[in-house]
Amino acid sequence: MNPLSKAFFRKPTLELAESLLGCLLVKETEEGLAAGLIVETEAYKGPHDRAAHSFGNRRTKRTEIMFGEAGLVYTYTMHTHCLINVVSAGVDEPEAVLIRALEPQKGIDLMLKRRPVDKMKNLTNGPGKLTKAMGITMEDYGRKLSERPLYITKGKAPSEIERGPRIGIQNSGEARDYPWRYWIKGNPYVSK
Repeated sequence: MNPLSKAFFRKPTLELAESLLGCLLVKETEEGLAAGLIVETEAYKGPHDRAAHSFGNRRTKRTEIMFGEAGLVYTYTMHTHCLINVVSAGVDEPEAVLIRALEPQKGIDLMLKRRPVDKMKNLTNGPGKLTKAMGITMEDYGRKLSERPLYITKGKAPSEIERGPRIGIQNSGEARDYPWRYWIKGNPYVSK
């Protein structure tokens, strides 16, 4: 599995959010390799998006990586869970795509060891669940997704994509209604 090139990530944020569907997110660790098909994403369009951490060009230690080049990893902690985003847009255009859900593909035993569940569909059907199962941590902040050990590679093109409002951003004014959440229709690992 070869990482996608930097060029793959250099597209408008909404287009990238859709293009990531069907790609494989891969994490290599000493324990082994884990990979999952990206089945759900959410786009965050930075300075003009009240739901984005970088709304109003807010530049903090946490958001600094969002001002970098497309294809970098933006991880942050929310309610004790680490979440993973793909930095998008251009340098000094702080936008990102949240990876919301994966369909496990490789290293499933390793994922289950990290995150034991009764039902397989609950293993990676949410942004905090997938990072725990994949072994993605805050130490991955700033990595290039075009290089090992955490990378995105070609998967399979989805047959049908749906879109709608993002989840969990009720206090973001009109931004809560933007249809910037994308998912593979009918996939059991989609979060909601």
